Amino acid sequence: MRHIGPYKGNEELFRGLWQNIMTWAGSRGLMAQSDLRSLAVYHDDPNIAEEMKLRISICITVPEDTKVDGEIGKMQIEGGQYVVVKFEVQAHQFADAWNWIYASWIPESAYQPDDKPCFEMYTEEPKDETFLVDICVPVRSM
Repeated sequence: MRHIGPYKGNEELFRGLWQNIMTWAGSRGLMAQSDLRSLAVYHDDPNIAEEMKLRISICITVPEDTKVDGEIGKMQIEGGQYVVVKFEVQAHQFADAWNWIYASWIPESAYQPDDKPCFEMYTEEPKDETFLVDICVPVRSM
């Protein structure tokens, strides 16, 4: 499910997007997958792109033959090399987690960001408003 426009700090927007995709998936039996993953894919750099043109896709993993319709689309994340950092965060701490990767980890590494979408991957439901999230940033050697 794609959203175009501002999203930073808009917990209500994210809650609505997640509710819509989960409702769609639940009615098709897709929530029962043993290896289900939920993802938020960021297609644009919010420091560069116009806020009104920012694109985000709220996703779940699905079998390849899954049929989509309406406002639900299907996409495949390109393979390659990613730095994956696990965080335990509250909703207001996501920006700090992303900033740590770009301001601390990447400058100290032998990598630079690659030109593919970044994403957050959730392997379980939030508990007590705490999210366990893998932040995945595509990288390439310098």
